[in-house]
Amino acid sequence: MKTIQIGLSRVKRILVIKPRAIGDVLLSTPVLPNLRRRFPSARIDFLVEKFASPVLKDNPFIDNVISYDTKSQTSLSIILNVRMNRYDMVIDLFGNPRTAIITMFSGAEIRVGYPFKWRRFAYNVIVSPNSDVYHNVEFNLEALRRIGIETDSSSPLFFVDKESVLFGNRFLVQQGLSLGNFIAVDVGGGWEIKKWKADKFIGLCKLINHRLGYRVVVLYGPSEKTVAEHISSASNAVLAPETSLHEMGAIMKASLLLVTNDSGPMHIAAALRIPTLAIFGPTSPHLQGPVGNISEIVRNEKLDCLECNLTKCPIGNPCMNELGVDIVFQKLQILISKIGQEVSTPILRAEKVISQEKRNQAGRQIH
Repeated sequence: MKTIQIGLSRVKRILVIKPRAIGDVLLSTPVLPNLRRRFPSARIDFLVEKFASPVLKDNPFIDNVISYDTKSQTSLSIILNVRMNRYDMVIDLFGNPRTAIITMFSGAEIRVGYPFKWRRFAYNVIVSPNSDVYHNVEFNLEALRRIGIETDSSSPLFFVDKESVLFGNRFLVQQGLSLGNFIAVDVGGGWEIKKWKADKFIGLCKLINHRLGYRVVVLYGPSEKTVAEHISSASNAVLAPETSLHEMGAIMKASLLLVTNDSGPMHIAAALRIPTLAIFGPTSPHLQGPVGNISEIVRNEKLDCLECNLTKCPIGNPCMNELGVDIVFQKLQILISKIGQEVSTPILRAEKVISQEKRNQAGRQIH
């Protein structure tokens, strides 16, 4: 598609809109360094729902994060707030009715968005929606290319602050853990049928400990604490404390790797370059998988209903219920091999020490 030739030289104030969710906001962050490169002196703001705003904390390419609460704020109040800032360009990377209306009445000369039903009339620069063809990162970057902005950066961005690093370090010390000697497991997911089942995670945690010698730290979000407690208790894993996103990121960053469902923490791990084993079912790893890190994808390849993108399963959720622990463990071993750890798990290190000691004893007996 041809780019639109518009008056970018007049752009001094820019608003990017991506209200939710954690992973989706994170996958939109590659837009920001590209915008900043093209508009080094412009004011760049980001409109996001309050619960997802921590994703943007300390991002150096943003001037202001404007967060709102869908339960207490009306579209009118958000529009008035946006109009007060007198943006020259608004880029709507979401395209639902609310964000389209906000963009339409923003007062911006340049309004970029997608032609979803009637919402196309909110924009004067239309971007072809290719979310079913390209990864979400590319879907977001295409909005910039449409207006003639080159995109050199494509890596999602997440910044862990010093306080969160200290939090993670204290946790490691308290649990007797050290850098890279444990595997993190996150049990959350955007909706229920994306989540591998608790009994499966229990089996995997036991295998990791018994077969590989690694301790396991179970991570979770606010709504998953009960299941995380059950998994950690049943598998003798370490239960992480309740954390912010950045504190969770600090713990993950200290791990050897992360095992996770398709979730916000999966994308945080990718942004932090943490090796990741991602469990997929109803969503597509080609479109929503981890970007920029060493990763492996595991799913129940026997099924022909994968990537259905449903939020409720009419046939009993076989992509998760029938995905065996042995299959996931095999993929985990492949990932460990990828990151150069195939001969240095704790148990293998111990076996090498014992073998060397036996050889030494045999040598002493000969002499």
